[in-house]
Amino acid sequence: MTYAIGIMSGTSVDAVDAVLLEIPPDGNPVLRETATRDFPAELRHTVLGLMTPGENEIDQACRVHVELGKLYAEIALDLVGRAGSVTISVIGCHGQTVRHRPDGPHPFTLQLGSGAVIAGRTGIPTVTDFRSADIAAGGQGAPFAPFFHRAVFSSDMSCRAIVNLGGIANVTLLPRDRSEPVTGFDTGPANCLMDLWTRRHLAKPFDESGAWAAGGALDEHLLGQMLADPYFSRPPPKSTGREYFNEAWLDRALAGSGEPVSPANVQATLAMLTARSISGQLPPAVDALYLCGGGCANPHLRALLGEESGLPVDDTSALGWPPEWIEAAAFGWMALATLHQSPSTLPSVTGASRATMAGAIHYP
Repeated sequence: MTYAIGIMSGTSVDAVDAVLLEIPPDGNPVLRETATRDFPAELRHTVLGLMTPGENEIDQACRVHVELGKLYAEIALDLVGRAGSVTISVIGCHGQTVRHRPDGPHPFTLQLGSGAVIAGRTGIPTVTDFRSADIAAGGQGAPFAPFFHRAVFSSDMSCRAIVNLGGIANVTLLPRDRSEPVTGFDTGPANCLMDLWTRRHLAKPFDESGAWAAGGALDEHLLGQMLADPYFSRPPPKSTGREYFNEAWLDRALAGSGEPVSPANVQATLAMLTARSISGQLPPAVDALYLCGGGCANPHLRALLGEESGLPVDDTSALGWPPEWIEAAAFGWMALATLHQSPSTLPSVTGASRATMAGAIHYP
């Protein structure tokens, strides 16, 4: 039996999630233990600040790189302590994305969180910087979860769409015929704009259960302004992040909408933006949606996705995996592949010229 730890902190920058995976010699991974840590408020503030250009970035980024390494090591050690006498082969830590610019003449991506610190504090080989090799091979460097989704969610009974509702939404399309390629891409914002608007007007981190959005009214003109953004009509492969869908993007959309829109109606429109931008990019072959990520806890958003797509909507717990742990598990799974010198990226998803071994290994 092989064991691996996966660690993820996503574009919402709200918490760090970690899982301990148990992998039989001839089988798929099994979730054995989980752990989560809230982001310290000051660290979260600094990380969010680094997502847009500013002063003294290099010093701040290097300090955050080490701080995050310590935070990730702490949560890994929590799982090590609960694992008992088993030997953990590898830690896969996605890190915290602060820039993701896969297009243009000099494409790059940057995730902070020192693998050397994690490996040194835990005594376990640690894989970080998963995305750079794919970008160097001409890919988007995202999304990467489809490699894991293919292993645990494929079915010859239906064409499934696995939709991750983090800060950014991404979709994995799993064809019924397993000889066909898996595809996937970032559809646009999921929670990031709704969370931003909630913090601005309610001084709360998020719209709990989507209640504020549900109490507002959709503004079709504003929605049309937002959906006119060329990202939504751009064909895959594609990926995006907070460096694009951010406060400035939202403020430009509001300024271009003409008449003022009430805060509650803006929130209702942002929820529909997420639902319609996802549903509008799904191919006709999809039979069912399975959700994962933090947005699963928003029943209003789930209902909108069902209405807009006309498809049955469930979360991945219906397929045997709790939705809040999928992304962390994906990076533990990928780290094990990298440790074994096996490719773990899908060119059919990212557009890269070849599959790559994702990540750099840091030894204790």
